[in-house]
Amino acid sequence: MSKSALVFGASGVTGWSFVNELLNDYPKQGLWGKVHGLTNRPLSQEQSQWPNDPRLNIVSGIDLLKRSQEDLEHELKTKVDGIEDVTHVYYLAYKAGTDVQKELEEAVAMFKRSTIALDRLSSKLEFVVLQTGAKMYGCHLLENHPTDYLHVPHKESQPRLKQPYHDMLFYHPQMDWLTEYARDKKWSWCDTRPDIIIGFVPNQNFYSLGGVVGIYLSLWKAVEGEGAECPFPGTEKSWVAQSNDSSSDMIARQTIHLSLSEKTEKGGGYNVADEKTPSDWKAKWPILCDYFGLKGTGPTSNPPEIRKYIKDHFAEWQKLEKEYGLQTGHADSDKTFPGFEYFLMTQFDFDRQYDMTKMYGTGFTEERDTRTAWGGVFDRMRKAKIIP
Repeated sequence: MSKSALVFGASGVTGWSFVNELLNDYPKQGLWGKVHGLTNRPLSQEQSQWPNDPRLNIVSGIDLLKRSQEDLEHELKTKVDGIEDVTHVYYLAYKAGTDVQKELEEAVAMFKRSTIALDRLSSKLEFVVLQTGAKMYGCHLLENHPTDYLHVPHKESQPRLKQPYHDMLFYHPQMDWLTEYARDKKWSWCDTRPDIIIGFVPNQNFYSLGGVVGIYLSLWKAVEGEGAECPFPGTEKSWVAQSNDSSSDMIARQTIHLSLSEKTEKGGGYNVADEKTPSDWKAKWPILCDYFGLKGTGPTSNPPEIRKYIKDHFAEWQKLEKEYGLQTGHADSDKTFPGFEYFLMTQFDFDRQYDMTKMYGTGFTEERDTRTAWGGVFDRMRKAKIIP
């Protein structure tokens, strides 16, 4: 029997790849009979860059926080044709915010309401995925990240963050609630933990490092010239800090694999990443620059700042938009969270690599190198006319 998938947050940096992989018949042809992509903002099939496939149902404008639980269920039932047949739910929705308490409350409410709705509306439900991330290991705490009880390589069996950080992270109440709610349900669930997500989005996104780097290196080439040296826009410490890239394609494939595998532990957590072996910017930056015909070099005493460089050379970018017929609004979008790329490339200056034993112990075998993972994002950006 064919499966039916519903992806919350389908136009996000991770969600896009889930829909794309499902429509491209991962892991085998004939498995997915329907793919519902739920997005907050309107998105046409043409703009999405997804395959033009009759199995795809794009549903926009459902507010997961608005009105009552019953109203949400009625709206889902009305707008998602075939919701009663959904077997797999991939929850990737996220509402960015700067108020920590409000963000936590909204994240928990959105997830609860969505899960309850699908549990009630589809008797065929088999699996629910909640995507969490490296914050589980305190990576977002930067210089305050705990090293006395959380050690690299990070394993899923490590303890949770201790107070005061425990209660500031919305993953914990989401997982505690789901553990209790799903205890006697016939369907199973797991949480997946990517690090920094490298992926393609067809429209503007708050946190898309791949998108920003693609624009930055395209602009650097236009301003500084083909073959120019391009110093790493970070620090000496972040240049050599070990981590595992999590490209959205691989997150999607590994997560879909987990949702279909009998080896997946109900309620288990799984690190998801491109390769078993960690890497660093020293190895990756020259590869990224080479894609654009540039020579990637190490950090300098006064490294360039990505966002400042884009703003300083915005007139040159606008010329590129006109010359190559590019989409407008991507290079310095008000949707982009200010300075996030500076934060990722300078403040993440400590080892945070993953132990990938658990994921690959489920029978998943594929790995993806830097050129393939990042190059795939840049290829799609070119096809979508976001970069020249």
